[in-house]
Amino acid sequence: MARYLYVYTHVSHCGGSREDRCWRDANAHYEQSRSALPALVLAIALVSSAPAWARQGQLAARLCEPSGKMSIARFRSVMHTVAEGWNRGDAKLAASCFADNAIYSGPPSAPHRGRKALYEYFGGAAGRELAMDMKWHNLIFDPARQIGMGEYTFGYRKRTHGMVVVKFKDGLIRNWREYEVESELPWDQFIGENRF
Repeated sequence: MARYLYVYTHVSHCGGSREDRCWRDANAHYEQSRSALPALVLAIALVSSAPAWARQGQLAARLCEPSGKMSIARFRSVMHTVAEGWNRGDAKLAASCFADNAIYSGPPSAPHRGRKALYEYFGGAAGRELAMDMKWHNLIFDPARQIGMGEYTFGYRKRTHGMVVVKFKDGLIRNWREYEVESELPWDQFIGENRF
């Protein structure tokens, strides 16, 4: 049926029998377009799936805002926004992802409390003296408990690899607790044979 409709729309001006040149050309055109269909479908699929990773930078460029319960996609977006804020030296962007009463700690050090304090800790208006470099390796989120975790590599004066546990409230980070190990090894060497 699809072939008939396609050919009909391209041969409505043809007369005579289906053996005429006009009909043969229409059939050939149909076969060519049909063979291009899988490539077209693949291209559309790639473009439509792009937002999951390609638009991440676009999503992460916006300030975080309070919202309801976090989804896995929103969790990933918020975590990438924090990293992008640090990587760009944009303390306002990074701090926007934290609640007004957030607690940020790296035990056993004393915590930083509140979005305003975190804004200053992340560099404030002047920015930090050196560039920060944050890269997430694995991000995991439990929507029922609104708790997420992430493995990362962070660079500022030294390189560390670590893990953070975060708790969300109203779409913003309420608690951030990180554990780090200093190492000059790149991530792939640092994790050794235990890759996943």
